[in-house]
Amino acid sequence: MKDHAAPGKTPRLDQTARASAVETRVPDSKLAILMPAKDEAAAIGEVIAQVKRHFPKARLVVIDDASQDATAEVAAQAGVTVLPLAVPLGAWGAIQTGMRYALKQNIAVCVTMDADGQHLAAEIPKLLNALERERAEVAIGAYPERGSRARRIAWRLFRTLTGFEFADLTSGFRAYRGRALALLASPRATLLEYQDLGVLLLLRAHGVKIAETAVVMRPRAHGKSRVFSSWWRVGAYLGQTLVLCLANLRVKK
Repeated sequence: MKDHAAPGKTPRLDQTARASAVETRVPDSKLAILMPAKDEAAAIGEVIAQVKRHFPKARLVVIDDASQDATAEVAAQAGVTVLPLAVPLGAWGAIQTGMRYALKQNIAVCVTMDADGQHLAAEIPKLLNALERERAEVAIGAYPERGSRARRIAWRLFRTLTGFEFADLTSGFRAYRGRALALLASPRATLLEYQDLGVLLLLRAHGVKIAETAVVMRPRAHGKSRVFSSWWRVGAYLGQTLVLCLANLRVKK
């Protein structure tokens, strides 16, 4: 649930969303949890075990983004579906691969979560509750406290340029269903590079309702962010995202 703040300002999440008693309606058999993974062998086993404890009947899909370590082997040994990519597609390409697979399996709701331990399976019901509570087709799990000073500055800039009021624009902890799932699995969404603002802009352009709810995250146990791992990568990310934002402004005018 988001608070309606002026563009450019950091919205305050309604913390009562943490204790929401709204009951989710999607059965586990119609739920897929998509986990893009690249070189996460050290962490992915525990993340999978955590998901299985909370959602033993859901379909857990690990999309291995051409890892150089034993990520795919660890996931396969844990007994989940593994989709190995022959070439690295990045987090968004991996997620889209998972969405296309899920639609072929008649899945109703897809939850995306990281394989590095930041996202907690115990928080997934909050995303599913937000879909029902807000009658939305997308729910973002927000934990803005994790943002560094540089990331917060970027969020503020992107809020100003896009008019979005979400507290956590770059969260990859999300739930998708209905039109959102079909749209993001389509060839049009393949043109996107990242899973955050470009996805949100595309969804908004098609009138898809997006909700946001407060969740708890924890620091990654191993590795580092692929987007924020170096100044060069940060620059590339900011450049591409700014182009998307400016193109969106032009379309709106």
